[in-house]
Amino acid sequence: MFNKLFMNKVWTASALFAISLALYGIDFSIFGNLREISASFLGNLAFLPIYIIVVTLLFERVLKERERQSVMRKLNMVIGVFFSEFGNRLLKELSEHVVGSEELKTRLRMTASWKNEDFDEALEYLRRSHVRISIDSDALPCLKQFMVGKRSFLLSLLENQNLLEHENFTDLLWAAFHTIEELEARASFDGIPSSDQEHINGDIKRVFGHLIREWVLYMQHLKEDYPYLFSLAVRLNPMIDSPDPVVYQD
Repeated sequence: MFNKLFMNKVWTASALFAISLALYGIDFSIFGNLREISASFLGNLAFLPIYIIVVTLLFERVLKERERQSVMRKLNMVIGVFFSEFGNRLLKELSEHVVGSEELKTRLRMTASWKNEDFDEALEYLRRSHVRISIDSDALPCLKQFMVGKRSFLLSLLENQNLLEHENFTDLLWAAFHTIEELEARASFDGIPSSDQEHINGDIKRVFGHLIREWVLYMQHLKEDYPYLFSLAVRLNPMIDSPDPVVYQD
């Protein structure tokens, strides 16, 4: 197999060399100026290293960009599974405990007509806003049961090495794992002091901050690359009080 590939390259190089000689021969037969042909050949030969450098750099850049896009497509598939299996429900539950959640839900009530500017505005709003989470002890057992039950799923995501290179998403996973450990470490939430309640709310706020930002970015990806998936995601928007997958006629 190797010999065959090598011979194909030799034949290709020989053919190109023969074509070059033939063109120079045609040039000499028409104009008959060997001095000018030699000068042209040497000029082209002198430029060849620069040409190789330029082509190599451009080719390398194109390959790296294509590789980056390929990795991002694969990562977004994994991120999509994350939101389907875990993120959307967690976002739905935590948003119910955001202090003054109406403005947040209004800002993130996406429609099929959203453009990049709308996503940028939503991300800027999240960056500027100081979201506060207030979950009372009665709601913590249900949250604990859900998050602890998804630990194995979250651990399976760590098997994807490319995902670990996604710094922001890795921060989200770390925040989720820490919150799971905090919740699991407490056998009961009855009668916990206010200081401990505040500590847990702080951990949950961290998760929510990472989660909501990654969700907006993922929705923007769907809008740009998979409009049909974005259409369903908009109808199932976890920031809507009563999401409905049914498509109604305008």
